[in-house]
Amino acid sequence: MARVSLTERIARLCARRPWLTVAIWAVVVACSIAAVILLSGSLSTEDSFTNNPESDQAQALIDERMPSGDIQPEMVIVRSSNGTVDDPAMQTVVQDLRSAIAKLGSRHVAWAMSYYDVANAGGGEEAGALLSSDRRTTLIPVTLSSGGETMEHAQALHELIQEANERLAPQGYTVAVIGGWTLGHEITALAGSDLTRGELIGIPIAVVILLVVFGAVVAAGVPFVLALASIVVTLAVIYLLAQAFDLSVFVTNVIVLMGLAVGIDYALFTLSRFREERAAGLSVVNAVGRSGATASRAVLFSGFTVIVALTGLLIAPLSISIAMGLGMILVVFVSVVAALTLLPALLSLLGDRVNALRIPFRRPQTASPTEGAWGRAARTLMRHPVVTFVIGAAILIALTVPGFGLERGESGTADLPPRLLTRQAYEILAEDFSPGLTSPLLVTLDGDQQSSDVQEAVGRLTQAATADGRYEVVGYETNETQDFGLLKLALTSAVTDSAAENQAVVDLRKKIAPDAVDGTSLKVLVGGIPGYYADLLATVDRMTPIVFAVVLSLSFMLLLIAFRSLVVAICAVAMNLLSVGAAYGLMVLVFQYGVGAELFGFQRTPQITAWVPILQFCMLFGLSMDYQVFLISRIRERYDQTGDTRGAVVFGVSSTAGIITGAALIMVAVFAGMASGELVMFQQIGFGLAVAIALDATVVRTMVMPAQMTLLGRRNWYLPRWLEWLPRVGPEGRQSGLEERS
Repeated sequence: MARVSLTERIARLCARRPWLTVAIWAVVVACSIAAVILLSGSLSTEDSFTNNPESDQAQALIDERMPSGDIQPEMVIVRSSNGTVDDPAMQTVVQDLRSAIAKLGSRHVAWAMSYYDVANAGGGEEAGALLSSDRRTTLIPVTLSSGGETMEHAQALHELIQEANERLAPQGYTVAVIGGWTLGHEITALAGSDLTRGELIGIPIAVVILLVVFGAVVAAGVPFVLALASIVVTLAVIYLLAQAFDLSVFVTNVIVLMGLAVGIDYALFTLSRFREERAAGLSVVNAVGRSGATASRAVLFSGFTVIVALTGLLIAPLSISIAMGLGMILVVFVSVVAALTLLPALLSLLGDRVNALRIPFRRPQTASPTEGAWGRAARTLMRHPVVTFVIGAAILIALTVPGFGLERGESGTADLPPRLLTRQAYEILAEDFSPGLTSPLLVTLDGDQQSSDVQEAVGRLTQAATADGRYEVVGYETNETQDFGLLKLALTSAVTDSAAENQAVVDLRKKIAPDAVDGTSLKVLVGGIPGYYADLLATVDRMTPIVFAVVLSLSFMLLLIAFRSLVVAICAVAMNLLSVGAAYGLMVLVFQYGVGAELFGFQRTPQITAWVPILQFCMLFGLSMDYQVFLISRIRERYDQTGDTRGAVVFGVSSTAGIITGAALIMVAVFAGMASGELVMFQQIGFGLAVAIALDATVVRTMVMPAQMTLLGRRNWYLPRWLEWLPRVGPEGRQSGLEERS
């Protein structure tokens, strides 16, 4: 009698005490729902570093020496298409709007001033700064209250401006608002609507796919029960952690995305194996046990591979990367636990009723998968393994080539949907003022601001910046003790994209500022939003090879241990790299070059959001390993029984291809739902993941990898003698001897 695996023991235990298992999960899910409701709103819209780059150092100095120096007002913009500020009609509109803003009260607004207020007070030069050259556009700077929740203040201002824009548009006016807080409000709202849209698209498609795969309503519903339970529990844990740590609001999007993907996948694989074992004659409990010994074991290893790949996101010193990595790791872990415990209990309770409410015209599952269409296709392809391998590899390599032109940047206001007020405001600022007016470079000047050499250095710095043409001086102030100054430089319209913005920051840090203060005791740091973006790009460039190396190394080691084969581990890593490369290539074609962007409803951008390639690499590597583990474990299981590699490959492909394809289609539907949103970074993430999973499940898992294994034959399972010490803990199932035919 073979040794019973841990996953089989867990499956049998939960199958024998199903009501207790379900009750425990019900209590956990109920408590999680309560936690989600009570703690919602605790996530952050701000991103930060954990490695203290120059922008963080500058911000720390400002907070310490001049706490109010970096407060940037929200800019309300009023543009007239048929008049100027000299017309009484426009004056009435602007002053009424300024009064309406003031009526929000001190709870929301600390200060607001229009062009007319400044001009009437005798501030001619200051008033002129609030006007465009054609006098048709004017600014109303609004400082939000520092008390309470700033996002609530931004929401109140945003709603007021939105209502004013709708009311005044028929009269020829455009009213918009832009600033750090109103931008955060719109992005948060957009992320929420994108998540809802993604669910409305992805979930119904996933339901249809599950109905087709299983041919029964009850069987199709079980994976959703597991996925939703896993998502709710994970969200509760994340909200609890958010009480102590700053976690990005975008973590909810990736938790739902990954939870639906892996939660449904794991349930699908295990449930399919249960139905297969029942069709082969095992009793319900023994079918659950056998599924636990095989599919659940593969789920456990698959979950570990996904988690190992996602740990790469925890390495990058970016709060958004850490939050997303943590969220996805937790939801994968909870999904694995649910698949190992809750699913066996549900299958034990349902028994053959899992096949209830059958779909008409759907043939029932047979115990001989090689007799079906996938079996015939697998045998045909494996008769010509060289041709199959070459065609599949050529497709992936051709799609990878454009990926070498990938440009990374940071998506900003210019990449938002045109309908948003902040996007409209940005375009008006870029045309009539300076696009960097609301997010200037903050240059800290640490030194005696009254000394002659410091004053001369500050003069040289402002003069050099102005002469450069990319910067516009919009402010200079000192603290009360005169030992610290803050120079504000807005990037002008000469800075056309994130690459140019990044270069402007680098030049200011490396050349312009050092040359200006050379020979003085003045210490200069460059921060602000543009400085943050420059540090972000530098951090991503530095961390990308490290993350890739860690993920590749850990994945290789886990596969080596799992299958005790050097060849399988090397080939699996190579196949996954091809999938990722093809995804990068297609993403560059669509977003950077605009090939098919309009067809898909995507926004063309000059670059890919900086941290998206790292996120996609970790996610794709993990999810690709998912299918790799399921397929190879089935091949190895058959090979151990027969010793025939070609036959094992045909059996493995034919017995898993339908399930892998169904699982992949579900993932594609979920990721496509995410890509249907309006935020560019979600479009890029969703599209890249969708096409990569589609290619991985078709070209890689049904062509390239099976052909490669067929060509290598027994060499697939080569393990050097000096690695014989590796533990035998592979995911392939062994007959336990406990089963008995019903």
